[in-house]
Amino acid sequence: MSRHIIIGDVHGMFNELWKLFGILVKPVDKVIFVGDLVDKGPDSARVVQFVREMSRTHDITLVEGNHEEKHRRFRKNCVERPDTAKSMADRSPELREITDQLTNADVEFLNTAVPFHRIEEHNILVVHGGIPGNMTEFPQTLEEARSLGGKRKKKFSQILRTRHIHHESGRMMSLGTEGVDDPFWAETHDGRFGHVVFGHEPFLNGVTHFDHATGIDTGAVFGGGLTAMIVEDDGSRGFMSVPSRKFANPREC
Repeated sequence: MSRHIIIGDVHGMFNELWKLFGILVKPVDKVIFVGDLVDKGPDSARVVQFVREMSRTHDITLVEGNHEEKHRRFRKNCVERPDTAKSMADRSPELREITDQLTNADVEFLNTAVPFHRIEEHNILVVHGGIPGNMTEFPQTLEEARSLGGKRKKKFSQILRTRHIHHESGRMMSLGTEGVDDPFWAETHDGRFGHVVFGHEPFLNGVTHFDHATGIDTGAVFGGGLTAMIVEDDGSRGFMSVPSRKFANPREC
């Protein structure tokens, strides 16, 4: 029987991913990445190429992180809005640097990323960021998510970046606007869409457990280790981490 292996934010740390994958993953396992394969670390393109190659022989799902989403917008703007693309690259030089290293096959693989992944048999929902407290509906299928438009699409896209939510309304707080009373979203999440496994927020002290959510970004690029959640066929959960080099200092992202 197959396990589900959910791997936290890699952020270009190829050596750590290679080690974790080699130690942990079996050919029959289903592997889900929570997003942010790229940026900050030393080997983003190599990470993408490795995961793409592994997808030929393994069942791999890539949940899109905010960094993959930024690269996707950059590639689109390079074609449709060159001035906007230039401005993006001026602010974030890694956009062009990494894009120049990716092959067409790499880009096609990144374009297969999904906004979320459900493990129905274990009531687990994998997202990159989080669930705003005022989100009252969530797509049941990827097809439903792709059909969203207008305000519903914009609100749904907040799962990429949600960290803190307003203490009264539950709406997502933009980065840096949260007050002392505004909680981290998972602290008050009630499990309405299942048990949420997420990345995005680096927990340097290790995997962080909430009543209805688990944070598995342990800050690989910051020296906190690269972590995976192992969901066994019977639903039991375990974790494995490999040590990582410190390549960057923690900062809001």
